[in-house]
Amino acid sequence: MTRLRALVVSDQESKFIWDYFDRSRFEGIDVIISCGDLKASYLAFLTTMVAAPLLYVPGNHDAHYLRTPPEGCDDLTGRMAVIKGVRFIGFGGAHSASPKPFHYTEKDLTRQIVRRMPEICLHGGFDVLVTHAPALGMGDGDDSFHRGFRGYLALMDQFQPAYHIHGHQHMNYPGAKAQMTYRETSIINGFGYQVIDLAIPAGRSRKRLSYIKTRYEWGRAYASII
Repeated sequence: MTRLRALVVSDQESKFIWDYFDRSRFEGIDVIISCGDLKASYLAFLTTMVAAPLLYVPGNHDAHYLRTPPEGCDDLTGRMAVIKGVRFIGFGGAHSASPKPFHYTEKDLTRQIVRRMPEICLHGGFDVLVTHAPALGMGDGDDSFHRGFRGYLALMDQFQPAYHIHGHQHMNYPGAKAQMTYRETSIINGFGYQVIDLAIPAGRSRKRLSYIKTRYEWGRAYASII
């Protein structure tokens, strides 16, 4: 079993952290995970004060990241990150037909996932899926903008990551859930901030995967979701 202590943040800057930072409250943090819709300056502050790598995905309100990305932080939508052997992959944005930055249709997300397949195959899968929006039916909302993505369900079906950590659904929104389980995956809504002990089971395969076989299996998994 591999264990990581993670500080997870999303959607709302914490006044406690921003204005009254207490370093002792965040000792032993191995990784900071941002699920989006936060100021770039807030993320840069966190990685400086907590002294841990910060992995992020952009939210639907993060167009400013295109001009000034969070300093000293790693964008999981660009490439996977591996920390103490734990593999992280991420996808940003929310479900919308609007052409604004980080607004995606289901078809847009499907293209993004397919583009990441060679990387996923190279790493033999992944352990933690980090997204801004939730998966379809897994703590998502009842309106089109807060509906989750089918593609994330297909990824969990196929690769069975230990965790899916997302944002977008504030805890006072209809349908929001703090934690859920989908098959082998623990789903966590990262709204606000929280410290989580991630436990990755031992024995997970790290062998390189066949791209053709993996791409075909993902298509079957996606097609099976009603």
